[in-house]
Amino acid sequence: MIIARSPLRISLGGGGTDLPSYYEKQGGFLISAAIDKYIYIILHKTFDKEMKLKYSEYEYVESVDSIRHPIIREAMKLLKMPDDCGLEICSMADIPAGTGLGSSSTFTTGLLKALHEYKGDIVSTRTLAEEACEIEMNRLKEPIGKQDQYISAYGGITCMEFHKDGYVWVDPLNISEETFNDLEDNLMLYFTGFSRSASSILKEQDEKSRKDDSEMIRNLDFVKDLGLQSKKAFEEGDLRKFADIMNVHWEYKKKRSGGMSNPRIDEWYDLAMKSGALGGKMIGAGGGGFLMFYTENKSALRRAMLDSGMTEVRFRFSKEGAGII
Repeated sequence: MIIARSPLRISLGGGGTDLPSYYEKQGGFLISAAIDKYIYIILHKTFDKEMKLKYSEYEYVESVDSIRHPIIREAMKLLKMPDDCGLEICSMADIPAGTGLGSSSTFTTGLLKALHEYKGDIVSTRTLAEEACEIEMNRLKEPIGKQDQYISAYGGITCMEFHKDGYVWVDPLNISEETFNDLEDNLMLYFTGFSRSASSILKEQDEKSRKDDSEMIRNLDFVKDLGLQSKKAFEEGDLRKFADIMNVHWEYKKKRSGGMSNPRIDEWYDLAMKSGALGGKMIGAGGGGFLMFYTENKSALRRAMLDSGMTEVRFRFSKEGAGII
């Protein structure tokens, strides 16, 4: 039995500039952090020739082409898994899908890691990330970026530069231990109760970027600069500056799509800002999932959000990417 574990993530600056419709023209930059919430892939060789797949549904299939789950099907095809491999594949997650923490790409990266382990392959972290991008972006044509696959593969708090030719430069954030600990202690995640498809939210951004919509390009240019400002704030240990940048980022993020927020999310955000939060934003594509806040008064914020009916998810950073446990 093989058990692979891949981390989910939070974005700390520059989110949205990792889509090829933008970075192929302008180049992108963002900071992403893996957290200790994971997707687990369990792979087991059975005595049967057929494949058994267990996720939110159950499949019992005789050929790779007949697999309904698109990511499992394309991962098996990419690695040339035979129809009669007799594998049983099961997935479990610490956080529900569609909540803005990169679950789809995390699932893809973990599945590939497990399949490579089964085959006895030695695969680099970059290759693992690029294979996940190949499946989601090229084969399945999802209008998403490369952040989630890379952070799930690499882990840590990581800066990524997206070059116009598609190459991703990966570099750990240069942050002191004191700043790392303060950031980890003072970030708080709250589940809105809303789930959504990232593809549906990102489609509008992707289409406008491809058409060189001037307003969208200016928005993403500004967000990219905010990501670079966040990097400088982290390196200087100025977390209050980072909190201010989060607020500006959220305002610009909401301008990219009418589906980015809703009145209930706006109410929670305003409540948090009145209850000790210094900065905050929606994690992921928007429209639901998790609100993240930076605060130096966790008790006040926690009390206010709990009274409003929100669910806190406590987390720590994960320094490791996808691996076999």
